[in-house]
Amino acid sequence: MNRTVYFIVCLLCLGVTMSASAATQAYRASLLYFTADPTRDANATHYLEDGLLLIRDGHVVAASDYASVPAAQRRQLTITDYRGKLLLPGFVDTHIHFPQTEMIASYGEQLLEWLNSYTFPTERKFADAGYARQRAGFFIDELLRNGTTTALVFATVHPQSVDALFEAAAAKQMRLIAGKVLMDRNAPDYLRDTAQRGYDESRALIRKWHHHGRLLYAVTPRFAPTSTPQQLALAGKLLQEFPDVYLQTHLSENKNEIAWVKSLFPERKGYLDVYDHYGLAGPRSLFAHAIHLEDGEAQTLAARGAAVAFCPTSNLFLGSGLFRLHPLKQAGVRVGLGTDVGAGTSFSMLQTLNEGYKVQQLQGEKLSAREGLYQATLGGAEALQLADRIGSFQPGREADFVVLEWGATPLQQLRQSQARTLDDRLFALMMQGDDRNVVATYVNGEQAYRRP
Repeated sequence: MNRTVYFIVCLLCLGVTMSASAATQAYRASLLYFTADPTRDANATHYLEDGLLLIRDGHVVAASDYASVPAAQRRQLTITDYRGKLLLPGFVDTHIHFPQTEMIASYGEQLLEWLNSYTFPTERKFADAGYARQRAGFFIDELLRNGTTTALVFATVHPQSVDALFEAAAAKQMRLIAGKVLMDRNAPDYLRDTAQRGYDESRALIRKWHHHGRLLYAVTPRFAPTSTPQQLALAGKLLQEFPDVYLQTHLSENKNEIAWVKSLFPERKGYLDVYDHYGLAGPRSLFAHAIHLEDGEAQTLAARGAAVAFCPTSNLFLGSGLFRLHPLKQAGVRVGLGTDVGAGTSFSMLQTLNEGYKVQQLQGEKLSAREGLYQATLGGAEALQLADRIGSFQPGREADFVVLEWGATPLQQLRQSQARTLDDRLFALMMQGDDRNVVATYVNGEQAYRRP
C-alpha cells in the first residue's frame, strides 16, 4: 500500500473525515520512531524528513510523508509547523525516585552509605502531605521539561506521597506508574512500616489509583534488605490479588548490597531467588540495575518475562559498576532506560544515553543512536508491557511526543552542520543533547510543556 492510500485509510478507519478535520491536530516536522529493536530488525527505523503527524482524541491517526498527503486534505487541516525540528515519541523513564529530586548531586558515597546519609533523611519530609504535593508538582514539570511522558516511579513509604504524585500526573493526563515504598526493617524508625500496614496501604492505593485515567500502580518493596520475609510474601499476595499491577524494586546494584542480601536470606540461592521465591518475578516486574548478576540469573529473568532498567548515570555516580546491555538482551531480557534520579544526575534521557554510550565503550561494546533512542522510547514501552499504547507513532497509539531542536547551542549547531548522514545527526544529538533541546512536550495529544 503506498503512503497516500495508507494515510487516507488511517483517516477513514479512525473516523476522520473532512468535516471532522477541525478536531484533528496536525504537526509538520521530521518524524522518527521505531516499530522494533533496530539491532534486530533492519526495517524497524521509520524516519520521515518532512513528515506529517495526525492526532485525534489523544491518539495517533497517521504518520506520513507530508508530500504524500493529498493537497485537498492538507487544506482542511490546521498544521502546527515544526519544520527543521525532530518529533519523537515521548521518552519512557523506567526507573526514577520522585522524593529524591531535591538531593540530586549529593557528594561522596556509594549505595548503602548514600541511602543512610542522604536518601532516608530526605524521604522523611514526605510525611507532610503539603510538602509532598509541592515536590510532586516540581517533579512532574521536570519530567515534561525533559521530554519524558511516561515514568515508573518510586514514592516514599508514606501513602500521601503516592497521592500527591498521582494527583500531579493526573492533572497533566500522563501515563505514570508509581507505588508506595514497602520497608519494614533495616531503615530508620521514622520510615518503617509493618508488613501488614504496608500491605493494607498498598491495597487501598491500588483500589484508588490503578487504572484511574492513564495511571497505573506498582507494588514497591525498596529492595530485599529492607523488607522482612513476611512483607515480601504479602507483596506477592498483592500481585496475586491484582494480576495487572506492576512490581518494581532493585536488584544487584552494588557488591556490598549483594553480600548483605545473602546474609539476610541464607536459605535462598541468590539475590534474584529471594524475589522469585516470593512470587515477585513476573512479566510486569521491573528490576533496576541488575549489574552484578550471577550465573543463571539472566536466564531466570528471561524465563519469568521480567524486565530490567539500565541506569548508567547513577551506576557511574555511585561507582556501582557497568551494565551489560547486550548480553542481557541476547539472553531474552527486556531492557528499559532509567535516569534513577536522585543518584542519577539528570532528568534528561539524552544525557542518560550519553552516559550509557560510555558505559558500553568501557566494555568494548557500542550503543548506536538508533538503539539508544529505541531504548528511550519503544524499548521502555516494551519493558513496561505498554508497547501497544505508547512508544511509537503507529496508528492508535496514545499521542505522547516530544519536539526536539537538532542544535540548541552554537556548539551543537556547528556539530550538526558537519553531519552528513541521519545516523551522525542522531548520534551528535544523543551525545550533546539535554533539556535545552526540548522545544515542546505533548501528553495525550495536548501540549504540556513549551520551552520559554
